[in-house]
Amino acid sequence: MKVKLYFENEKGIAKSGIGKALEHQMKALTLNHIDFSKDHDCKDYDVLHINTVFFGSMKEIKYAKKMNKPIVYHAHSTEEDFRDSFAFSNTIAPLWRKWLIYLYSMGDVIVTPTEYSKKLIEGYGIDKPVHAISNGIDVDIYTYDQTKVQAFRDYFQLRDDQKVVMSVGWLFERKGFDTFCAVAERLPDYTFIWFGDKNLSMPSGNIRKWIENKPENVILPGYISGDIILGAYMSSDVFFFPSREETEGIVVLEALAAKCKVLVRDIPVYEGWLFNGKNCYMANTEDEFAAKITQMVEGQLPDLSACGYQTAEARGFKAIGEQLAAVYQEAIERKDAEL
Repeated sequence: MKVKLYFENEKGIAKSGIGKALEHQMKALTLNHIDFSKDHDCKDYDVLHINTVFFGSMKEIKYAKKMNKPIVYHAHSTEEDFRDSFAFSNTIAPLWRKWLIYLYSMGDVIVTPTEYSKKLIEGYGIDKPVHAISNGIDVDIYTYDQTKVQAFRDYFQLRDDQKVVMSVGWLFERKGFDTFCAVAERLPDYTFIWFGDKNLSMPSGNIRKWIENKPENVILPGYISGDIILGAYMSSDVFFFPSREETEGIVVLEALAAKCKVLVRDIPVYEGWLFNGKNCYMANTEDEFAAKITQMVEGQLPDLSACGYQTAEARGFKAIGEQLAAVYQEAIERKDAEL
């Protein structure tokens, strides 16, 4: 079996969760000895695994259908996680939903990261089988490394006793960047660092105001990869992710894999795999977030990082690759039944 992994505008999405998904899919398939290509000119494949939703993707789909190739569509995007993102996203959202339904319906089988996003996709009325398969995580990358920790702390010139609360993502209202800043205002003794590209985020008016008038204890270094971000995950006191909507949240898996204490907003996407007080902490209001962060940093709440690590470990690439292989086989069988 040979799979074509199709990602449109690969360079442009490299800093996003979908960009991470490409990296993860390649590792998962490699571990399971599944032949794949991400060459856009590849024609000798058995299954098209398509991950993006732009016009180039439509062209790729039409070719696959013409050649009777089975299509697995990876539904990373929903109308719900499109809203409250960049400027004017809410205005466009209804049209975006129609476009997603049109594209996803072209697949023989649909994959989406969580049971929550599966319910959303099924609620769109698409008459195709939908499977929830995590984007997965390579836990070994996040094994504690003092060299990486030191690289992070040196980069930001942090004192040994300086307490750090971090987050990662686009600077969107949906991601809770406004909440992150508002909570930071309440906790001036802690340093808050949000990793994410400011320009590519195309921030809304509300988010621009927070960027221009951020609290003094908030640092916005932009997009950073490599040892510095790994060191941040490994040594930050809290990973605070107040996102209002996700299809999974790869950065949460990364924090769990690094055994960082995790605090998230209590939203439906985490149902069934994140549990408040067991492998993470959850809250909803700014006051609740501030109180939880203080308790987590000061050791007033149990450290749940070991249980969080087990959650990440269960989503290792070997298991994810096996699940994808089963979906590819299903797509082939469905296509054969049509012919």
